[in-house]
Amino acid sequence: MIKLIAGLKGSGKTKTLIQMTNDAGSSSNGSVVCIEKGDKLMHEIKYTVRLIDTEKFNISNAASLYGFVTGIYASNHDISDIFIDSALKICGNDIAEFERFIEAVRDFIKSNGLNINVVMTASVDQTALTPALIKYL
Repeated sequence: MIKLIAGLKGSGKTKTLIQMTNDAGSSSNGSVVCIEKGDKLMHEIKYTVRLIDTEKFNISNAASLYGFVTGIYASNHDISDIFIDSALKICGNDIAEFERFIEAVRDFIKSNGLNINVVMTASVDQTALTPALIKYL
């Protein structure tokens, strides 16, 4: 399942993502990963969740984020949930590239028969989303 939480700055996207991440970290039988740009969530995310800062790995576009996500799964097949804060920003604020990223992740999950929940935030007005992205809201 892929879910997108979109809205303008201050609309509560990150707060919702933090709650969902911590809930998954408490209840999941698998590994839970939270990817963020920077380290602002360090004190908000439970210790049971693997928190990763994309800036430490020079992730700055959709292609590198896709490779990073699939690489994380390649190193740990027990992952049940992946949360990505500021996913659109990590993808260079390029809506078209962001759409390709989400579809590539969806295809990766489907083609490998995986049962992984992927939830990400995007700081953008929902009216600016493409129809292909709206279906993930």
